[in-house]
Amino acid sequence: MEDLEIYCPKCTWEPQADDMWECSCGHSWNTFDTHGKCPSCGYVWLDTMCPSCLKWSKHHDWYHNLPGVEALMDEIAETVEQKIYLPNKA
Repeated sequence: MEDLEIYCPKCTWEPQADDMWECSCGHSWNTFDTHGKCPSCGYVWLDTMCPSCLKWSKHHDWYHNLPGVEALMDEIAETVEQKIYLPNKA
């Protein structure tokens, strides 16, 4: 199994432990230490801006080599698709 990697999905820039993001409440922290949740106000950032390319991406898209999560997402999508598109037989 490959190790978890965290990098920008747009430019592959890799954050270091001392890189900081700032919340709208003014608190600075490394967003990857808390999976996007500000430890000061509790706001959860669903999108994260890359300080290298300055583009926004879904926070979860920064995490790579998560095959268990990807398989679960595929399973959920398939289940939802079946519930939406298959006729209900009574």
